Amino acid sequence: MPESDGADAASRPPAAALQQAVAVIEQAPESAAALTLYALVCTLEYERAGCLFKLAKLRDLSCDQRRIAYGLMELMADNRVAGADWAEAKARLDRAVRGGSS
Repeated sequence: MPESDGADAASRPPAAALQQAVAVIEQAPESAAALTLYALVCTLEYERAGCLFKLAKLRDLSCDQRRIAYGLMELMADNRVAGADWAEAKARLDRAVRGGSS
């Protein structure tokens, strides 16, 4: 692994990708990007099922949105898909996608 990968990961706040996903989804919850990120977040919670996500859906995202998706995947790889921050963000995402207040 290149040295820069570790430095980049260490310089990012742990929940930045999750917070960015919340912002994108709350801004336009019915957009393709929002629904793709939401599907990824939901999928990452099911590690026993293999976190099945159709990677081709990443093509529906802009470059910046793909960075958010990669950050979410990094949270899963670091075993950070749990806890109060994740649960709070997931509840906000659920409300936004289901049409409730943000």
